[in-house]
Amino acid sequence: MSALLTASLLRQQRTPLARALYIAAGTSAVARSGLAPSAASGRAVTAVTAGRLQVAARAGATPPALSAWRDWRLLATAGASGPPPPPPPPKQPGRLFRRLRLLSRVLGVAVVAVGAYAAFEIYLGRHPPKQFEWDHSKKTIAILGTGWGSTSLLRDIDTENYNVVVISPRAYFLFTPLLPSCTVGTIELRSLMQPIRFITRFKSREVLFVEGNCTDIDPTNKVVTVEDNSEIKGEVSVQKIKYDYLVVGVGAENATFGIPGVREHACFLKEAWDARKIRTQLLDCLESAAFPGQPEHEVQRLLHMVVVGGGPTGVEYAAELHDFLHDDIVNWYPQIAGKVKITLVEALPHVLPTFSKELIDFTEKHFTENKVEILNNTMVKEVKQKEIIVQNAKKELETIPYGLLVWATGNTSRPLVTDLIKKLPAALQNQRRGLVTDDWLVVKGSPDRSIFALGDCSATKWAPTAQVASKQGEYLAETLNALPSLEAERVRLEGERKDPSTVIEKLPQFVYNHIGALAYIGDEKAIADLPGNVHVGGVFTFYFWRSAYLSRLFSLRNKTLVTTDWIKCWLFGRDISRE
Repeated sequence: MSALLTASLLRQQRTPLARALYIAAGTSAVARSGLAPSAASGRAVTAVTAGRLQVAARAGATPPALSAWRDWRLLATAGASGPPPPPPPPKQPGRLFRRLRLLSRVLGVAVVAVGAYAAFEIYLGRHPPKQFEWDHSKKTIAILGTGWGSTSLLRDIDTENYNVVVISPRAYFLFTPLLPSCTVGTIELRSLMQPIRFITRFKSREVLFVEGNCTDIDPTNKVVTVEDNSEIKGEVSVQKIKYDYLVVGVGAENATFGIPGVREHACFLKEAWDARKIRTQLLDCLESAAFPGQPEHEVQRLLHMVVVGGGPTGVEYAAELHDFLHDDIVNWYPQIAGKVKITLVEALPHVLPTFSKELIDFTEKHFTENKVEILNNTMVKEVKQKEIIVQNAKKELETIPYGLLVWATGNTSRPLVTDLIKKLPAALQNQRRGLVTDDWLVVKGSPDRSIFALGDCSATKWAPTAQVASKQGEYLAETLNALPSLEAERVRLEGERKDPSTVIEKLPQFVYNHIGALAYIGDEKAIADLPGNVHVGGVFTFYFWRSAYLSRLFSLRNKTLVTTDWIKCWLFGRDISRE
């Protein structure tokens, strides 16, 4: 049996020497078991036939011996016929498989890199650095407002050269282009708000933020008066703040054109509280219309939503309202969904007058298909609690009942700006719509050229849009950052008894380059009026519209919140609960 065991172990080897030893061990084992091989060579042994195996079995050979014989016979046969053939090469993966494997690796690396970047940004956003204290030897810049222009300036200003004070009645920046989406619950208001302290705490020097209303500007003594606008006030609620440079970026109010009843009964769409008010009143109209026993004529009035103003704000709100009607109201208010009516009132011949004619026609046709009525050449004469009186295209007076009225017309100056205009030379400040500025955004007639104006509160040759205000803020930050380098020139002008404020004229003037206009028109379609005479509209433009606005949000936090709101709306629909 030891010979059989030796043969079995040697069988596991694959070298010629092992095969020879295996044959010898097999011959010895067979000999002991009573089987006499016909020859000593491996070839003779392989001639053993099945008959010999049967004879061996009758002679009393044990099963292990027979097994050894079979193993020895097979190995002897292999040894006689030469070395075993090499194993076949492994099958190479196809080209498609290799590409997919490479793509998966690239995607994996990209996901890890994006995750690491996001984690780093989140960490930095939660851990502001230490800041330098105020340096009273440096000049002070007072910024009024937290709109597009003021926030862009605050983001880019170098606080190592200045002390900065920000004064505003709201402690956040509001991304207004997406505000119509908040009126129906597509996006939550908090997702569009960027707290100002999230910006000021990341400047190199401390920035003083004062939440309050600026009630007075003294351009001669360079002092502004601020009043606390909180419901809960402390012992001090009024303060005077001195400045060296003043930046007025308080925006504008909604223009009512002196029409009676607008401020009392209409909803505006400019601030966060305006969107919250519209959303509340919209749900009020739906619930009141669904109240048992409501007369049919009252149901029709409550479900008539009227939008005054055919600019981008009015068009986008009408579009969001249409989506809310067809995506959500039909499911949750099936008994009244078919009775909701949307009307857009515009005093000019067409809506979106700043867009190309192709896009105007595309929008009006799209609204007609979606059963959004457009009343062009129609002027509102009076607003009452439940109806508006208009003059239609035929110059006839007409009464239109409504449940919800949204006023999205032009702008007019705020009282603070109007009061400042009166304190400056009338020959230079001759525009009612805002502060007149020069090519460096300096308010004309301001002492020592110390007051700047940007955004909707300024009267310039450019349209009062968020895009213009943002570019003005960026330009003004570059200008103010460059002024300290011209201090030697300022001293030289003072020594020559010349006006030192003219030193700013050595810096580049403000130049605005329009990068296009976008508007959402409902049913997942948008229009884009781009440079180069490019006018496009449709579903693809809708995704371009979303990506463009998403990229303009100030922080990763806002981008994440808005994206999450869009996903929630797509998955679960809009929230119809009333606060």
